[in-house]
Amino acid sequence: MKVIIQHNSMIPIYEQLANKIKTMIIENEMKEQESLPSVRMLAKDLKISALTVKKAYDQLEKEGFITTIHGKGSFVLPVNKNVKKEEMLVTIQEELEQVIQKAEHSGISKEELQKLILMILEDE
Repeated sequence: MKVIIQHNSMIPIYEQLANKIKTMIIENEMKEQESLPSVRMLAKDLKISALTVKKAYDQLEKEGFITTIHGKGSFVLPVNKNVKKEEMLVTIQEELEQVIQKAEHSGISKEELQKLILMILEDE
């Protein structure tokens, strides 16, 4: 599983991981019933805490993207892509609203914020 964690991001590591896995599921990079790496294996690969991976998996399970079967692992659930994509858009909107508020409180103008977002998008 190719996941890049940005340790200097304002987004917690478990959310970055959960969001990446959600994206992979929605974009059909991970198929229904496909198994996810074990918590310990993914933690070791990403050089992060197993508790962080567990928290990401718990969030994904709560949101209906995966299921965990004790002793067998975690697996991708069938996804209604339109519903799940809408959920992701709502989540992203909420996160962007928080970023905008932080920028406003920090004296960053809308124009500066737009330039920053465009710069980040160009880098991807």
